[in-house]
Amino acid sequence: MGYSNWSTDAFDHLRTERKTKTREQIFSSTSIKKDMNPKGVAFREARDSEAHPNSVPVFFAFDVTGSMDEIPVQFAKNLLGKLMDKIIQSGTPDPQILFGAIGDHISDQSPFQIGQFESGHVELDKWLTTIFLEKEGGPWGEESYSLAWLFAARHTKLDSFEKRGQKGYLITAGDERVHDTIDAANMKRIFGGQGEDLTAKELLVEAQKLYHVYHIHIEHSNGARSESVIRPWRELLGQNLIVLDDYNKIADTVTSIIKANKNLLTQ
Repeated sequence: MGYSNWSTDAFDHLRTERKTKTREQIFSSTSIKKDMNPKGVAFREARDSEAHPNSVPVFFAFDVTGSMDEIPVQFAKNLLGKLMDKIIQSGTPDPQILFGAIGDHISDQSPFQIGQFESGHVELDKWLTTIFLEKEGGPWGEESYSLAWLFAARHTKLDSFEKRGQKGYLITAGDERVHDTIDAANMKRIFGGQGEDLTAKELLVEAQKLYHVYHIHIEHSNGARSESVIRPWRELLGQNLIVLDDYNKIADTVTSIIKANKNLLTQ
């Protein structure tokens, strides 16, 4: 996927149209759509093309539980344009974005949703706004961010890695801790296959073989600012944990992540 092109002007037009629209008008899905259901999916692919000969995969997965569902809404209204413009203007002309949505694998009906790697405004907006905002989550202060790590590690193929030895970028965003484990029964329910019990640490290590893995923790409440929430992330990711007090800074943050790793390659 990812053969089309980004148009700032086209997204600006869309942004103007959406200024007064509600989240229900933009995100109209009332259940997970078939195309975004990860069950039985073999791979999502970020491939080079004539239009994008040096594809750079960016897998961005939102927490869409009740406390965090405003972020995808703001992406649809504004932040997607800001993100793509900044990445391209910073010297990465061929980004391919894969949107994912994260909930709670214990309590939610649809704890993980996945789009396709895309480059064009039409396709990116389609996958973004097809997300079902379940707005649930569990009561235990943990969400299933490691589902994105599992999918990235086992169900994506990247020309950047296979051809050039360059990892993609896997970035989750949320306000809770990550569940320590995923059990076999829920893994089978979500992805199909046999399923197995896995820890978040094991899945992180797998994902890190193909991706630079980051988590953006949004401090939008007193609970999210708690050291008991932030410390486990810091222990898992070290400097790849990024704490923000404002989700409007996400586009700048993602651009800085890509630019910093790109600079390392040229040193």
